[in-house]
Amino acid sequence: MRRPAILALAAVLAAGATTVYLASSASAAAACYPTWSSSAVYVGGGQASYQGVNYQAKWWTQNENPATHSGQWDVWANQGACGGTTPPTTPPPTTTRPPTTPPPPTTPPPTTPPPTGNGQLPKHFLTGYWQNFDNPAQEIRLRDVPANYDLIAVAFADATSTPGTVSFNIDAGLSASLGGYTNADFRNDVATLHSRGKKVVISVGGERGTISVASSGAATNFANSIINLIGAYGFDGVDIDLENGVNATYMGQALRDIRNRTSPNLIITMAPQTIDMQSTGGQYFQLALNIKDILTVVHTQFYNSGSMLGCDNNAAYSQGSVNFLVALACIQLENGLRPDQVSLGLPAAPSAAGGGYVNPSVVNQALDCLARGTSCGSFKPPRTYPGIRGAMTWSINWDVTNGNGFANTIHPHLSTLP
Repeated sequence: MRRPAILALAAVLAAGATTVYLASSASAAAACYPTWSSSAVYVGGGQASYQGVNYQAKWWTQNENPATHSGQWDVWANQGACGGTTPPTTPPPTTTRPPTTPPPPTTPPPTTPPPTGNGQLPKHFLTGYWQNFDNPAQEIRLRDVPANYDLIAVAFADATSTPGTVSFNIDAGLSASLGGYTNADFRNDVATLHSRGKKVVISVGGERGTISVASSGAATNFANSIINLIGAYGFDGVDIDLENGVNATYMGQALRDIRNRTSPNLIITMAPQTIDMQSTGGQYFQLALNIKDILTVVHTQFYNSGSMLGCDNNAAYSQGSVNFLVALACIQLENGLRPDQVSLGLPAAPSAAGGGYVNPSVVNQALDCLARGTSCGSFKPPRTYPGIRGAMTWSINWDVTNGNGFANTIHPHLSTLP
């Protein structure tokens, strides 16, 4: 969360590759795919026909009509007109399977209808990171997190010598700064926050995180260790903040495993760097789309970024502006994530990051632009997103150090959004 600035421009947008329905052969290209169903679940590569036109899904989708959700920025790709409602006799009809008998997916299938993945959080909410280490920001016990924070991400779980396995203990330096703060104290504080209606997740990674989940075995190790931490401390979920690379396939496997073995209300959040969400071809973006059915929110770090392209793909926007926040959030909103899965991540104070700090009022301005189409800068998104989830900050400690200006300004504004 405190990585030095990276200057980059956008990569070309790409699509996912997992399939639900078998593709027709080239000789059957003119035949209609199975008829689209509003209740069916399609993932990347899934095929359906609607009103005489074939479509192919770019990522996970359900109840998004191909006729109104196709194009460069939407979930369905138009494959052209089709000649009938059933495949031709050559090749045999078995080359296309009906929606009721999809082949086994490579990952555990989502339920139908899919879970919301919202973990009983408010419609719009504020996330903050609590620092489990001692630095110039003010140290606080978990129970002393200001009431304006709805979701608290504990930074961070620690890597171990076993690939994928993480652990968590109160940092010795932090404990000393607080005059003695133990694992038992922390566990009690998690319960205290729960009694106040707050949610607490364990964050994995950070600027210096060396955790790698790059194999099936590591995915199992990661899942086992996170489940153990949930049991030991009462965490409501997990946050993925791997700033040194993520493997979409195996991290997706691990997160599904955790959810399947814990609760449908498990909170799963991600905190990618801005550059990680520039293209659907990137591993972080692929991970978000692959687990869209169980993902709670992506609160991208819109800082330490330099200048980058927005969803209009024709201008470079400089960090630290309302245009930057709106144009880059638009990439995610127009390429597969639901508005309720997109949140704006900003530093709580100038000292909290290398660059990209904005006055909290600018964050409110960006939220209004995305939700209502008002208070925009020179860039206006192609549509409004009333469900935009909220905001995140690095960190609660820096916000407290800075007089709580971030939370006190943004949290009340969230309740005014549609």
